[in-house]
Amino acid sequence: MKILIVEDDKRISKFLEIEFLREGYKVELAFEGKSALEKVKNNFFNIMLLDLMIPNISGEDLCKKIREESDIPIIVLTAKNSLISKIQLLDIGADDYITKPFEIEELFARIRVTLRNKSHYLTDGFETYGEISLKRDSKEITVRGKIVSLSKKEYNLIEYFFLNKEMVLSREKIVESVWGYDFEGNLSIVDACIKNMRKKLKLERPLISSIRGVGYIFKDNKK
Repeated sequence: MKILIVEDDKRISKFLEIEFLREGYKVELAFEGKSALEKVKNNFFNIMLLDLMIPNISGEDLCKKIREESDIPIIVLTAKNSLISKIQLLDIGADDYITKPFEIEELFARIRVTLRNKSHYLTDGFETYGEISLKRDSKEITVRGKIVSLSKKEYNLIEYFFLNKEMVLSREKIVESVWGYDFEGNLSIVDACIKNMRKKLKLERPLISSIRGVGYIFKDNKK
């Protein structure tokens, strides 16, 4: 299990690092928003702890930016205790929050619950479905063992399908989850992206099927 701790107070960071190493986690630290964002973009983590009061990108803005590209579980460490601020944290994409000061046992319990709710993040980031294998830490896609070069948006789309395999997904839901809530283009961008991706993947049997009038489903019909 690999955890990213985003906390600018180095005393708190060190305390958390020691506790998580003791529990068998691999730990990476970030002390400000920009480096945290880069780490999430370029590495796979099972979960992220996020302090709100960090330099150059606020915790709230960082959470929003990460949610545009990743479904990584996020637990916010906050000194804010008002009901409205807690509601706002959930609205911007946090999975849970814990108010400082906190007991480390409570934090571990919240992590267990969060990971149960996003069970795909309990894995090491490697998953195979049909002919496609996805490796989240390197953002690598292979088909029958051969690496396929995808654009960033195409990778995000195939990862989204992996997270929602065998579910019918509307174009609206796909755009909202992959392109972001503020996307203002035409929904046909989904069809164009999938068409290009199919050409690159060169699957021997289709995994991404269109559902007339609705959207798409990612399903291996040979299973």
